[in-house]
Amino acid sequence: MYYLLFSVFKLVSYIPFRLLYVLSDILFYPLYYVVRYRRKIVRKNLTESFPDKSPAEIKRIERKFYRFFVDIALESCKLLSISPEAMRRRVRFVNIDEVNAMLREGKSISVFLGHYGNWEWISSVGLWLTKEALCAQIYHKLRNRTMDRLVLCWRERFGDKCIDMRHTARFIASESKGPKPLIIGFIADQSPRKRDTKLVLDFLNHRVPVLTGTEKITKHYGYEAMFIGMKRVGRGYYECEFTSLHDDPKSLPDFELTELYYRRLEQEIRQQPELYLWSHNRFKHAEKRPTDNNQ
Repeated sequence: MYYLLFSVFKLVSYIPFRLLYVLSDILFYPLYYVVRYRRKIVRKNLTESFPDKSPAEIKRIERKFYRFFVDIALESCKLLSISPEAMRRRVRFVNIDEVNAMLREGKSISVFLGHYGNWEWISSVGLWLTKEALCAQIYHKLRNRTMDRLVLCWRERFGDKCIDMRHTARFIASESKGPKPLIIGFIADQSPRKRDTKLVLDFLNHRVPVLTGTEKITKHYGYEAMFIGMKRVGRGYYECEFTSLHDDPKSLPDFELTELYYRRLEQEIRQQPELYLWSHNRFKHAEKRPTDNNQ
């Protein structure tokens, strides 16, 4: 099954971008109107997150989201064959020199990410980083073993090392003793299990339980705390920028770094809301804020 799916994905990856987006435009219609993939979840998430928007505005964002959703699904396939040169043209990290300077000084960096923009293409950051550093990303292993192998194949193609989140502590403890500084990405907007919840924050008009492990690791090891903002500047073109969440994370009270991350992520989402993963049941353990708090 793996080799069959790999062959299909690989064939899709060879489709020129212009034709790829024609295919995306065609696939949007059955996905949105026939299959209606997670339409109820998407509509509920959008309506509750943006109570100030009219039904027409919500529907407009919803349609734009589904068009983008098909785009990034097909764009992810391109990771199996796209050249490093083409990848660098399509995803630009505008202030990478500042990041490389930190790494050359021996500073390790935690990168806080969300399910926003084409987060799969952010794995191409390895093409921009100094070879003096080790680049890694923490990921949630997929239940489907075949898809898990496929995802690992494209995520590691440009130098990122993928670490199963269950092995995060062991990996970081081991690499902290190594000769290279570490730059490691965490997609930190996951929902914890109720019994693991330590913090609840305001996020997109909800009170949401959030994970705090990224903050704990960052402060324990004295890593720099950075956020990657991603803008879609054209179809198949993105611009990424690293920004510091705080100059001295260790000095912050418990959970403040996590709160800073969520504020920054919400700012990004409000700029281009269609780029967030609204089909993910992100608010399954959340509560809506009272409406009068948003007026």
